[in-house]
Amino acid sequence: MIHATFHHGTNRINSFQITGHADSGEYGQDIVCAAVSVLAISTVNGLQRIAQIPVEVENRDQAGGFLEVRLPPELGATAELKGQTLLQSFEDGLRDVATNYADFVKFVEVKD
Repeated sequence: MIHATFHHGTNRINSFQITGHADSGEYGQDIVCAAVSVLAISTVNGLQRIAQIPVEVENRDQAGGFLEVRLPPELGATAELKGQTLLQSFEDGLRDVATNYADFVKFVEVKD
């Protein structure tokens, strides 16, 4: 099962962590894993390339699937707006995947 955890501070998403594998199909045919992966990779790329935010990324695919992304605590107004827009869109997309594939994805929101 994939576990997706979003950490929220005051009026912002501070970080997210995704662990595990969906195991909803054979390797290369797992549409749930593909959906989560595409959403996550697009978000990280957007944060780095579009918003130009120096996010901290830890990725260990060999260790059972692990991705953690942390935003810097302080950003300029424009970078903050871009970053939060991308992160909120990602969170909404993952929440929808978790709702539609509850046997394979668990979504958790933590208030820090």
